[in-house]
Amino acid sequence: MIKRQEIYDMYWYFACERQNVFYNKLNGKSMPYTDDKILQEYKFCNCYRVLDRVSQFLLKSVIYNGVEYSKEDMIFRIILFKIFNKEDTWNYLMEKLKDIVLDNFSFESYDRLLTEYKNNGNKIYNDAYISCANKAFGYEMKHQNHLALLEQMFIKDKMQNKIIDCKSMKEAFNILKEYPLIGNFMAYQLVTDINYSEVVNFREDEFTVAGPGAIRGIKKCFSNLEGATYEDVIKYMYDVQESEFERLKLKFKYINGRKLQYIDIQNLFCELDKYLRVRRPDLKSNRIKIKKKYIKNNNKIEYILPLKWNAKI
Repeated sequence: MIKRQEIYDMYWYFACERQNVFYNKLNGKSMPYTDDKILQEYKFCNCYRVLDRVSQFLLKSVIYNGVEYSKEDMIFRIILFKIFNKEDTWNYLMEKLKDIVLDNFSFESYDRLLTEYKNNGNKIYNDAYISCANKAFGYEMKHQNHLALLEQMFIKDKMQNKIIDCKSMKEAFNILKEYPLIGNFMAYQLVTDINYSEVVNFREDEFTVAGPGAIRGIKKCFSNLEGATYEDVIKYMYDVQESEFERLKLKFKYINGRKLQYIDIQNLFCELDKYLRVRRPDLKSNRIKIKKKYIKNNNKIEYILPLKWNAKI
């Protein structure tokens, strides 16, 4: 693999500085949280995917909400939430249904609620999360096709039982990606979220998939992969992270010594692509602007991590 050394080194700088921003905010320091003007102005995801707002909501409200759920219900809850990926939609359904479990799921009842919610001027989907929107099941509205997908998965195919029996992340990924409306990247995101729960316990350094944003970032860091895949690059970066931070004299603040996992390395390539649109606009891709500016949120987040990690912030 042939590196663009300056850009490759910038990957590690960006990761370290973004993590510093996280800890400066967490420790109550006043703005600006960094001297980097781009990080001051624009919104970037955290280095650890699990620390982002939606992942924290998933942990607190979907997985660890104080109720004991069956493994089957837990998989259903996670996938339903992630398809819409919007906290307000989840809260609305919880308010109307009192709980979200397989016993109270039907296409008709969920469609009625979501259609009513949409007709009242509410957004069902997270703007930052692009869910496949084709009419795979023949319905006009996007959410109806996704509800039909859930019906196919959980009621007709009993897919949840297959996921429970899986021995690896790749095995579960292969089951998920065969469904309409779920591409490779979405399947990887879903299996990562399921793996936050106690339902399965897959190794995180066993399998990865590079999403479109990560591919853009990889292409900016490397001028030639010399036959390596994008996934090979992610695995390489995982292996060398500690030595590269040391080489560049960067003190990355690991969470309880927990390395950046494949999913985090992948996400960082996506965020670096965004950062470079401003820092190095000469590195062309099909995206030229960063969409979201940083807006300070004064609501303090009490961060939690998956219990199986046995780690704290």
